[in-house]
Amino acid sequence: MTSNTPTAAELVDEVRAELAPIEERLSGHPFVATLAAGHVPRSTLERFAGEQHWIITSDRRSFAHLAARYGDSDAAGFFLDLAQGESVALGHLDGFARWTGLDPRSLGDYQPTPGAHAYTAYVAWLALNGSAADVAVAFLANLAAWGANCGGVADALRTAYGADDAAVAFFDFFATPAPGFDDHALRVIDADLRAGASPARAKSAARLLQAYELMFWDTMARSLEGDAAAR
Repeated sequence: MTSNTPTAAELVDEVRAELAPIEERLSGHPFVATLAAGHVPRSTLERFAGEQHWIITSDRRSFAHLAARYGDSDAAGFFLDLAQGESVALGHLDGFARWTGLDPRSLGDYQPTPGAHAYTAYVAWLALNGSAADVAVAFLANLAAWGANCGGVADALRTAYGADDAAVAFFDFFATPAPGFDDHALRVIDADLRAGASPARAKSAARLLQAYELMFWDTMARSLEGDAAAR
């Protein structure tokens, strides 16, 4: 690490400052606001379950690949934890799917939309091409925004739709920060920066992942128009 190389904490602070405009657009996203008002049809919620099935199953493979790439290092443990978290989330997604009226076994037949699928496609790209720092910085920046919106979705489903705990467990899971996640991510980033990882590339990874996160929510909001017209 050169004297000009930031620490992990400094790099993450820089990234969060640069991503503040996207963070603002994600916070209180129109889709979440429409859901809180009780105006999202069941068909759109089914669509949400289908999109998330594709995302979660793909991300789990991506994290498992990263764990294999990094062998027995601390980074491998970090990515393995992420893969295991996706497995837990996938189980919870079944509860949400059942609540919407879907058979969870049918989720694999869902045809994903490009705008919603771009996020997980980029995660797969990172799994093949990104450094440990790229991935850890991107997810340290991204998961806070995703978690906040999941908390809003959980509250909306309970309040406006009368959903029970099993139905919203998927969203509750992501809304609750995993113990030690931030500290572990910072350790992985620091180690990779010391090994020569590029801070600029890590910033790019975070910027792109957050943009694809916004694209997911924007796609879900646009789907409301088509689902409403079909009713």
